[in-house]
Amino acid sequence: MPDSREAPARRRIYAMDELRGFAVFCMVFYHGFYTLAYLYNLQVGMVLLRFFMPAEPWFAGLFILISGISSDLSRSNLKRGLKLLAVALGVTAVTALVVPEELIVFGILHFLSVCMIGYGLLKPFADRLQFSWAAVAVCALLYACTMHISFGYLGISPQMGVFLPDSLYRTNWLAPLGIFNLEFHSSDYFPLFPWMFVFAAGTILGKLAVQGKFPAFLYPSRVPFFSWLGRHALLIYIVHQPVIYGLCWVGSAVVKLFTR
Repeated sequence: MPDSREAPARRRIYAMDELRGFAVFCMVFYHGFYTLAYLYNLQVGMVLLRFFMPAEPWFAGLFILISGISSDLSRSNLKRGLKLLAVALGVTAVTALVVPEELIVFGILHFLSVCMIGYGLLKPFADRLQFSWAAVAVCALLYACTMHISFGYLGISPQMGVFLPDSLYRTNWLAPLGIFNLEFHSSDYFPLFPWMFVFAAGTILGKLAVQGKFPAFLYPSRVPFFSWLGRHALLIYIVHQPVIYGLCWVGSAVVKLFTR
């Protein structure tokens, strides 16, 4: 006879797949507009990119938040993080060889891999903590206080902030932390500060997911297309840029052919 105290089977939270899929969907279009604007110098690409740019931190933040939640549901964040780091370093190598002008140094895959590895190492300690909205609020405050670190200060504004020593910005070795100078460039860039606090907020919310305490409307599947995108987010991230480059190259060649 089964033990009545045994935890119920964990249900899949389809809303997480669908929100992750929506974020990936937006990312693909954003990178497409970026390619048209900066690699092909098309005015339409620049117009679309500028229109879309204010939304980019929001769907990127959504993706990172969900990754944090998923880390509570993972069996081995350390293994996942190391595998993802290998993929991220591969992305850096490929961009360095193929499109060095669009080199990716510390993009979202690098960021997530470091967060997963760090959370995997801290998981035994994190598992002892309980869910708390206050902890989520602290993460939000820390995000707000570190979001301007690349501008040289910590705080919500220069008037209410603490300026960091200029010596920190004389090198780019601290770029993964958000500290860099004008010589640094990465076409995809998500430093640990402030984004790791979004990931951390996700791991706190993930404690509710582990306990099956998310609102009931988040469990059923409602948009299968986005759900599929969300379940294959890594593969889509890896292949979407070569596909975009290929389509843009073909489109450019066709336009040149008919405008001679």
